[in-house]
Amino acid sequence: MNQDASYFFCGIGGSGMLPLALIVQAQGHRIEGSDRALDQGRTPEKFDWLRAHGVTLHPQDGSGVTRAAQTVVATGAIEETVPDIGAARRVGAVIKTRPQLLSQRFNAAPTSVGVAGTSGKSTITGMIAWILSQTDRNPTVVNGAVMKNFADADHPFASALVGGPDLFVAEVDESDGSIAGYDPTVAVVSNISLDHKSMEELRDLFGGFTGRATTAVLNLDNPETAALAQTLPADRAITFALGEEKADLSAHDLLPLPTGMKFRLIEGWSEYDVVLNVPGAHNVANALAALGATKALSVPTSQAVKALESFAGIRRRMEVVGTVNDITVIDDFAHNPDKIAATLKTLHAFDGRLLILFQPHGFGPLKLMRQEFIDGFAGLMRPDDVLLMPEPVYYGGTTDRSVGSEDIASGVRGAGRQAEALPDRAACGDRIVEMAQPGDRIIVMGARDDTLSSFAADLLGRLGQSAG
Repeated sequence: MNQDASYFFCGIGGSGMLPLALIVQAQGHRIEGSDRALDQGRTPEKFDWLRAHGVTLHPQDGSGVTRAAQTVVATGAIEETVPDIGAARRVGAVIKTRPQLLSQRFNAAPTSVGVAGTSGKSTITGMIAWILSQTDRNPTVVNGAVMKNFADADHPFASALVGGPDLFVAEVDESDGSIAGYDPTVAVVSNISLDHKSMEELRDLFGGFTGRATTAVLNLDNPETAALAQTLPADRAITFALGEEKADLSAHDLLPLPTGMKFRLIEGWSEYDVVLNVPGAHNVANALAALGATKALSVPTSQAVKALESFAGIRRRMEVVGTVNDITVIDDFAHNPDKIAATLKTLHAFDGRLLILFQPHGFGPLKLMRQEFIDGFAGLMRPDDVLLMPEPVYYGGTTDRSVGSEDIASGVRGAGRQAEALPDRAACGDRIVEMAQPGDRIIVMGARDDTLSSFAADLLGRLGQSAG
């Protein structure tokens, strides 16, 4: 191996970068990287783990990029103001975006499964990974979140699964348009709704993605994905739905359990009783999508159903942190209206007030989806629920900050529900501890911020102290 050659990941601790770096390392390449969170002292245990696993870390000041033989991997957008990018230009290093590198690896595999859609991607990818690993298919998997089935003391950040070269499964993102670079054998689309792009752009991107696939797995419950199914020949689509028997895979008699779901699966003339250890009707839909994908790969449905029974879920997807004094704290990734709706509907299947901390992951999404956020919270909160919002995550730059958390909170109040906007997350935490009573569920919602999990754990600890 050329000792001067390496892949340098800019933002290596990120949920998208870290799994790809581990896959590239497993393919025999030397890995280096930098991260703003490392420089700021955030999530030190993650960077200690990376160092212990042979990754060389540098400050994000350009000092780690010194050779033309390095390939510098940037996030979806190459920002010239990032010092590592400037250094790469100076030394003549190749610069690739994460989607470019991932799609090259993905497209090189003889068989590939791309999981796309506005919501559910990480869970569906995790379910597919678990079914394939349990049925000895040895997949290589890149997910955007930690898959709890594969996480252990040696692999605490199990968002990647290093398997064989012949079968590659990846979560594919449409938000930056990079979905256009993937040529999947099996294309899974969970749903399509307004998130980062206009519906016209989304229809073009998802239409191209499914059109390039040998088989597309599509949700008939979502109008946009149902319309996509109409554009494909029957032998190139596997459809799924809740309660819709004309779908190839349909779920019936859904029964919520405290920690999961039961349902009856109908596939043609066959029926199966399915038990999931992840809650909510949305996870039944996710399971159908995963079953459709593995069906396209000729995994017997009976074996896939059996594997799903032991699927442990995805970190930060309605993950129970703990219960103290009959108050439960839940950590959740929900950050757009669809995901928030799925979480609130699932939690309201059982009694108890919700204290909802929602940390927006940017000012842009708040402005784009202001009314959808207001309508979503106001429509699904019960009168005694309380929404608490700090200002969005902001790391500097030229972002339009004209719509903030108070705009959402005031809209929710105007619709007759309880909502407060506070200056920061610490103030929200103080307010929650002050308000919490036995029987409450506290839900910590937000994306793109690893410290939310620490915040949720701290909340549980504080509630324990106040109970004592």
